[in-house]
Amino acid sequence: QVQLVDSGGKLVQAGGSLRLSCAASGRTFRTYAMGWFRQAPGREREPVAVIGWNEAYTFYQDSVKGRFTISRDNAENTVYLQMSSLKAEATGLYYCAAHAMPFTISKVAADVGFWGQGTQVAVSS
Repeated sequence: QVQLVDSGGKLVQAGGSLRLSCAASGRTFRTYAMGWFRQAPGREREPVAVIGWNEAYTFYQDSVKGRFTISRDNAENTVYLQMSSLKAEATGLYYCAAHAMPFTISKVAADVGFWGQGTQVAVSS
């Protein structure tokens, strides 16, 4: 079992930067692929970035490539999403996510086994 608490969301101006954090409980954290998903008003939850359990694999949504960086600290049971050059379309509720199965990677929301409570990001243009 993995419990996730995400934080760091706030209102920022376009062009600004923000770092989201996700604190995970459970000693098996290091065996799970982790990700950040975004849900904008009226839209489905979509993957923004995913990182493998050993950081060898990363995935980014095309719209954030080169501007967002996902990372993890397995010693601290934490995953981060560093966001820079923010645009208004980044606005939404961001959820930290852990894959349902250890040592498995997917960027599909249906494969997520554990979700954070969500942290709101608002980018003003």
